[in-house]
Amino acid sequence: MKRGLIPLAIFLIVVGFLFKGLFLDPREVPSPLVGKPAPQFSLPRLDNPETKFSPKDMLGKVWLFNVWASWCGACRDEHPILVELSKAGFVPVIGMDYKDTRPEAQQWLDQGGNPYNVVAVDADGRVGIDYGVYGVPETYVIDKAGMIAYKQIGPVTYDALRDKIIPLVKRLQAQ
Repeated sequence: MKRGLIPLAIFLIVVGFLFKGLFLDPREVPSPLVGKPAPQFSLPRLDNPETKFSPKDMLGKVWLFNVWASWCGACRDEHPILVELSKAGFVPVIGMDYKDTRPEAQQWLDQGGNPYNVVAVDADGRVGIDYGVYGVPETYVIDKAGMIAYKQIGPVTYDALRDKIIPLVKRLQAQ
């Protein structure tokens, strides 16, 4: 009789974990990079390929790092929101054009507006790998010391700005 209780207990534990999983948000995948230094890189800028951008350029500032591409449908959804955020001047927004062509990226920004202070070009996707990008868009909040404080998977929405990103940025800017 005791032998039958062990498989039953294991079954109930597994069912409990599965039940808990039903209530998790798939966009809330925890990033192992949160709380760690942002990976360093030096990439050419979209507007001037001879000039490089590095996260070191942003030390001492809280900033958003938005990974996007002209071929990305969800990036089109978030783009007007980023343009509005940029116009407010609340926080610097740095873009990284991911696995894209320079002419298509520039045309996309010319048509939709450019919300970015700087756009770095990750044509081969190597920097994206360092950041754990597995789909665009993704947005990171990076603090004054260069640490990743938050990762938004998928498009930035008004709700995400209001509920998570803006309060976090304000808190980090006050530190």
